[in-house]
Amino acid sequence: MQIYKILSLLLEYPDRELLDNLPEIRALSDKSADIDAVEKAAMRKFFDYLASKPLIDLQSDYVKTFDFTPEHSLHLTHHMFDDDSDRNRGPALIDLGEMFKEYGVKTVTNELPDYLPLILEFVAYLDENEATVFLSDAGKVLSLLADNLAKAESPYAAPLSIVKSRATLTRLAA
Repeated sequence: MQIYKILSLLLEYPDRELLDNLPEIRALSDKSADIDAVEKAAMRKFFDYLASKPLIDLQSDYVKTFDFTPEHSLHLTHHMFDDDSDRNRGPALIDLGEMFKEYGVKTVTNELPDYLPLILEFVAYLDENEATVFLSDAGKVLSLLADNLAKAESPYAAPLSIVKSRATLTRLAA
């Protein structure tokens, strides 16, 4: 589903390619039938943020937000297990990596498999129900992360709120 690919791009470390392609990404978002009006409004707000700052400032904000603030980490198992050295985190990462392989998804990144943009790339390959069920398994973590970003008044709260809203099984009943 296209929304997950877009969200993955928006939650990656910002680079020149993202800014150069922002008009096309915005147009895709506006045209997409699988993105509702509330989600489109949140995305527009975030697109405006990206367009309003020089790249170096966006990169600095990203690092401050996600790399220097553990409560905002985009590595989901960081929020599930209290300590990075926790012996439960390793098997969870292995299981996630194996799931990617089962679906035939080859990751070409230095990131761990629990990195949210990578997970969103994976979810983009799933049908809507599978995506909802998969994300709902991480619903509590996604909710915590979205809430932490909202409390910090981070612009990244906008795309995370979309992920959070899609990580609930009640979407399946709708």
